Amino acid sequence: MVKIYKPGKVAIVLSGRQAGKKVVVIRQVDEGTKDRPYPHAIVAGVERYPLKVNKRMGEKKIKSRSRVKPFIKAVNYSHLFPTRYALELEGLKGIVSADTFKEPTQRDESKKTIRKLFEDRYATGKNRWFFQKLRF
Repeated sequence: MVKIYKPGKVAIVLSGRQAGKKVVVIRQVDEGTKDRPYPHAIVAGVERYPLKVNKRMGEKKIKSRSRVKPFIKAVNYSHLFPTRYALELEGLKGIVSADTFKEPTQRDESKKTIRKLFEDRYATGKNRWFFQKLRF
């Protein structure tokens, strides 16, 4: 079987609470685990996208509107839709592990680091398409 969901690949979640949201694959598990006996991917995505800004807004307003709310989740392959795009985030690889989902404090810490990486990427203007809502 061809490996579609490689780390860094951008996909769209098709079902559940985050349906229609863009995600980046952090790690893929093709055989499954004891807890999740199906092929799945550990993904990080954007739950709340940044809002539009213009020149008239102040620095404080721009900063608040440029915030990104991330989420991390283990998603079944059948609930992901792969895209042709990839996102190069070197910092994402070591952040999320199997233990992250068991301990709530670790989950919060990893979300904070992912938020920082996403906001830095958004502020520099790279991959603008990833931080825009899907319109469908």
